[in-house]
Amino acid sequence: MSHTNTPQRLLRLPEVLKRVGLSKSTVYARVRQGAFPKQVHMGTLSAWVETEVEAWIARQVADRTT
Repeated sequence: MSHTNTPQRLLRLPEVLKRVGLSKSTVYARVRQGAFPKQVHMGTLSAWVETEVEAWIARQVADRTT
């Protein structure tokens, strides 16, 4: 496990949906399928790690050219 000096930013669901352009049900379905990053559970709240969401977006862009 690596630690960095840069703090991880967490994104709540509305921001994730805005960034990826998917519906709520599609995001949760892809999480279940292992095709989208899992959220971090914090009691009754959950959020996604921004760098993981950004990496997912970058993979989608890269995959469109292959």
